[in-house]
Amino acid sequence: MEGRLVYANNNDNWEHQDVTQNGIVQPLLTDLYQITMAYAYWKSGKTGDTAVFDLFFRQNPFQGEFTIFAGLDECLKFLQNFHYSNSDIAYLKATLPPSIEEDFFVFLQRLNVNDVTVYAIEEGSVAFPKVPLMRVEGPLIIVQLLETTLLTLVNYASLMATNAARYRMVAGKNVSLLEFGLRRAQGPDGGLSASKYAYVGGFDGTSNVLAGKMYNIPVKGTHAHAYITSFSDIGDLQHKMLVDRNTGQERDLLALSIEWRGKIAGLLDTLVDAASDGELAALISYAIAFPDGFMALVDTYDVKKSGLLNFCAVALALNELGYRAVGIRIDSGDLAYLSNKARECFVKIGNKYNIPWFAQLQIVASNDINEETILSLNEQGHKIDCFGIGTHLVTCQRQPALGCVYKLVEVNGVPRIKLSQDVGKVTMPGRKDAYRLYGADGHALIDLMQRSIEPPPQAGERVLCRHPFQESKRAYVIPTSVEALYKVYWQNGKVCQPQPSLKEVRDRVRASLQTLRQDHKRNLNPTPYKVAVSDCLYNFIHDLWLQNAPIGELS
Repeated sequence: MEGRLVYANNNDNWEHQDVTQNGIVQPLLTDLYQITMAYAYWKSGKTGDTAVFDLFFRQNPFQGEFTIFAGLDECLKFLQNFHYSNSDIAYLKATLPPSIEEDFFVFLQRLNVNDVTVYAIEEGSVAFPKVPLMRVEGPLIIVQLLETTLLTLVNYASLMATNAARYRMVAGKNVSLLEFGLRRAQGPDGGLSASKYAYVGGFDGTSNVLAGKMYNIPVKGTHAHAYITSFSDIGDLQHKMLVDRNTGQERDLLALSIEWRGKIAGLLDTLVDAASDGELAALISYAIAFPDGFMALVDTYDVKKSGLLNFCAVALALNELGYRAVGIRIDSGDLAYLSNKARECFVKIGNKYNIPWFAQLQIVASNDINEETILSLNEQGHKIDCFGIGTHLVTCQRQPALGCVYKLVEVNGVPRIKLSQDVGKVTMPGRKDAYRLYGADGHALIDLMQRSIEPPPQAGERVLCRHPFQESKRAYVIPTSVEALYKVYWQNGKVCQPQPSLKEVRDRVRASLQTLRQDHKRNLNPTPYKVAVSDCLYNFIHDLWLQNAPIGELS
């Protein structure tokens, strides 16, 4: 089980405590206006009012046509631990205007979320614009106070999981993906979230050790160029002996590696004199430290003239002593060409010396890789087995924010609508449910929103689906199956659904994406997925719009 991060008051740095929430996520992780609105509501006598808010986004990220919903688990942990502490109240008293009445702070300190109900789409599901990811109901003041924290927990998580899922799709199922972004992430919390939701989106591991500990994500890594450049020549190698697994005796790995380097130089069309002795010494040193995990960075000086030759020499020496190297990492240069060159070398050596596994040595590529890079490498016929991706993944450089919003749609059972000259910002009023309608081929056809008072659509029965704001866009759909998207996740002060593990959420992402047609998921010009409203909800929206829109006057 993951633990709460708490900064210790001693020299132990970070303690790992048996609590289920990151300690930074608390009621004061919010915008000031939530607190000032709460006071204004309280002062206005609205403590008994109830409300419904929808949390949704208006546009899919990365010029795509799907989004992965993530962050629900963290929202539920926030609700489980919601409480204003004594120090929170003391800070608010010192920060807010002195005119605020003392009884308001008493009110805040007594607040809990026992009367809040949260409906949500299952975490890891594909989601689409305007369809609420979460519906939050309860006392107006309390559900208003939840806004900013819920948004910050959902926005980046969903953006990151979506970004990772897109990388997973373009890389293909046979290529491994590793998240290497901690050093480039937006601070430590951003780095941890990136590692967590990259794994959810389909990545196979991370270089982030703390994320591995907290979330049980596989941790992977090799070494940096600094390790290679720390050795200048063979003389820097202080230890050169390694136990021969065949005999149990120590043997000189340096001598074996030099011998093998001489044997294979001609086979690899390179010269021993061109290879770096410092690099060879570094690789031997690393191989002695990790004889069963020998994964080497080979582009410090020159991949073709030095790196591949030195790596293969050490790998063959290890093989002679009963060990099996893992592979190489290339961090610069023409990745398609160099990966093909490396695979060619591995195959030649495997065939020449009858070592079948040598031809299958792993080739890892890094170096500022993004979606377009992978697509280009695919077209060039690369031989890369694994991509290590950092900056573009964790910072979501193509689109740095998802833009989820949290809008009031009902107060005391009375629907509310927000109007705008920008039709895309008009909210859909009232308490709504959402359904996913599937066709005979098993793929999702359309998401349908309707008023909660309407009976749900039924498989095999024709239903009219309408564009929420364009009268002429409408179609009848006869679904083969219907999925109700919302479940109650929080009610009466407790979580109502079994919480899946991170791996189960990851599996849900994969399964949910398989329900979409390929044209909805393609990288270039994907087909928009349709989101509709029922005829009843359409008429309700437009009637309320007319009631609330001011009537102009010509003069």
